[in-house]
Amino acid sequence: MSVREATIDDLVALMLIERRAHEHPWAESIMLRYLNKPQTVWVLEFDNSVRAYAVVTVIAGEAELLMIAVDPDHQGNGHGRALMEFLITHIKTRAAERFFLEVRESNMPAIALYESLEFCQSGCRNNYYPTATGREDALMYCLELID
Repeated sequence: MSVREATIDDLVALMLIERRAHEHPWAESIMLRYLNKPQTVWVLEFDNSVRAYAVVTVIAGEAELLMIAVDPDHQGNGHGRALMEFLITHIKTRAAERFFLEVRESNMPAIALYESLEFCQSGCRNNYYPTATGREDALMYCLELID
């Protein structure tokens, strides 16, 4: 298992995972915009295959996880944890003091992962995410990176 910076050559694999993992996926144009920014999109590979990816920005000492997805066929195999552990280590090298993310309130596996990595809930955005039957809240989490 390895993590590397994504390239434009990964676009097809990223969009395949994005569409399979999310009920309301990003448009390809959005993914392209982030792929053109250095040190923003990361992929986790296993057996020469992209299994997960993440989009992270670091600005003015704060990192934000904009998107993360694991191929549904490979969820539960530690790929999300490995990718998050890499990201935490990486953004520390970029002088980030805090790492923020938002997660659907119904995404219990992701919430369990983030809390196991010591992220703390810092707020809630009511009715933030669309669902098939309406909307659901986004739980906001933060990890303090300075000792």
